[in-house]
Amino acid sequence: MRCKISKRKAEVKTIFIISDFIIVLAAMKYVVPFLMLLVFAGCKPETYTPKPRGYYLIELPQHAYHSFNNPDFPYSFEYPTYGKIVKDTAFFGEKPENPYWINMDFPNLGGRIYLSYKIVSPSQPIEKLMDDAYRMTETVHNKRADYIEPINFKNEENKVYGLFYNVGGNAASAYQFYATDYEKHFLRGALYFDVTPNADSLKPVNEFLRKDIEHMLKSLKWK
Repeated sequence: MRCKISKRKAEVKTIFIISDFIIVLAAMKYVVPFLMLLVFAGCKPETYTPKPRGYYLIELPQHAYHSFNNPDFPYSFEYPTYGKIVKDTAFFGEKPENPYWINMDFPNLGGRIYLSYKIVSPSQPIEKLMDDAYRMTETVHNKRADYIEPINFKNEENKVYGLFYNVGGNAASAYQFYATDYEKHFLRGALYFDVTPNADSLKPVNEFLRKDIEHMLKSLKWK
């Protein structure tokens, strides 16, 4: 009798062991993939996030002006004290047509404003001069410019009228302009830098020199 009871207990115990084993196998079906997921997640390589490009900090001087009033020139204006007036002997490889072409250099900023003067005449009517200035801005810079914004300006007291072109994007020149009295005088200007055009890196200097150009045009007088 005792042997039968012991045998029965052994059978029950065996059944429980088999049941536990089946449960463990069923659980392993989900545990193993989860463990593998953890392993792969831990082995995932780092993702490199590039840092935004930085540019050199440029120290900009305080705006201050003095007069350019050479008695031999048909115009005068105020220009920055950190600028240097240089007589232009060659305009992009060509000889200036008169002695009134000058450059305004900014050695510490790497920029230059080219100023070319023309006399309105039957051979050079004002319509042609204005059209040439427009084409030089639109044709030369339109391919790389994001936009070209023409801005009218005038000074009735000094009889100065003209257009200021704000050129956006990586164009070679961010600012172009011309001023005239429609009768005799025509002055054209363009700002360039001695570097590869980059709107982002040049933005602080461009904005800084725009104020100087605007001041120059406001103070421009004909003789």
